[in-house]
Amino acid sequence: MPVLAPFRDLSPPQRHAFLAAFAGWSLDAFDFFIFVLCLPAISDQFGVSIKTVAQGITLTLAMRPLGALVFGWLAEKYGRKRILMLNVLSYSAFELASAFAPDLASLLVLRALFGFAMGGEWGVGAALALETLPAKNRGFFSGLLQEGYVVGFLLASIVSRFAFDYVGWRGMFVIGAAPALLAFYIVRKVEESPVWTAGAQARRASAVELWRAVRAHLPLLLYLVVLMACFNAFSHGSQDLYKPFLEKQRGFGHATSDTLIIVMNLGALLGGIGFGALSERLGRRRAIAAAALLALPMIPLWAYSATPLLLGLGGFLMQFMVQGAWGIVPAHINELSPSAVRAILPGFAYQLGNFAMSLLSPLQAGVAEAHGNNYAGMLAWTIGIVGVVLAGVTLLGPEAKNVDMAQRPPN
Repeated sequence: MPVLAPFRDLSPPQRHAFLAAFAGWSLDAFDFFIFVLCLPAISDQFGVSIKTVAQGITLTLAMRPLGALVFGWLAEKYGRKRILMLNVLSYSAFELASAFAPDLASLLVLRALFGFAMGGEWGVGAALALETLPAKNRGFFSGLLQEGYVVGFLLASIVSRFAFDYVGWRGMFVIGAAPALLAFYIVRKVEESPVWTAGAQARRASAVELWRAVRAHLPLLLYLVVLMACFNAFSHGSQDLYKPFLEKQRGFGHATSDTLIIVMNLGALLGGIGFGALSERLGRRRAIAAAALLALPMIPLWAYSATPLLLGLGGFLMQFMVQGAWGIVPAHINELSPSAVRAILPGFAYQLGNFAMSLLSPLQAGVAEAHGNNYAGMLAWTIGIVGVVLAGVTLLGPEAKNVDMAQRPPN
């Protein structure tokens, strides 16, 4: 099946809803990874360690659950479309403000506020897209939607590769305000989710009523939090400190490091789409577990190679598996979630998983710095452990492949 064949069956409103959700998530990730790629430069300017600057990642991840809760509630009450637009404008504004931070403390506060705005986008955008799209090829669209995260990382690495030397880290954040333009597309082209439109109860629901609905599915919420904690350790544990690894341990320059990260993201993009489509045949759980376990043989090439060529190959293959597993996430956890709380439950669980792993990057940096900048060993141990745990947690959980999005999924 050609890659774009599933789009032929979509109506114009379905295409616009998917494109809005995809672009919102891509540009959200673009803004997040601008900070990640600027870690060494910010560290040098303020005269502090990578570990200290990486606290910005912790604050961003820690604030995302609150954003998911607030924006998810707003999306259940006022609709997916309007709140998605509000999300995009919010995280763009905080990204622009980051460019003018006078000191590290101010920058860290702004990254926390950015995390609040970022936290709402995934749940709202995924609900809008997956409630609008047909069940057919949902795995494919899930993989493609989640790869918006990779596209954002790829765009950030391309901009860093070709613009950083001219604009510096502050100029990178100014460029990061561009996603605000997406709001115009959402206003003009995107229609509201038909599932939300048909559910008058969701529009009337109060915060207390929505919380009661979430509590009614507390076992599912707790399972999804554990699952998403594993997933976030899998992605952030393999990505966020890879540039410091390339520069501080391998001694590569800025241009070479960004080129390797571009190659890494190309592998991630293909993996997410490929495993997302594969999950239609294997099922969601088995496809996730397969990708997680296939990451393990890639560790030596990915973390211990010495040449750019081999590191590029290792990064490509590692992220093919990491994002291969991630590509199934939007379909899997939205299928498991009841329609009445779909904009709040998956996104809240996703971001609580982020919160649980919010200290991972500073912890990894601290361990590496304490052992003579041995990022390779730290990265290898992280993925070796997390890959096995993720596969186990996934296989022990439920599945509701291709469930009707307007109905409650089976237990």
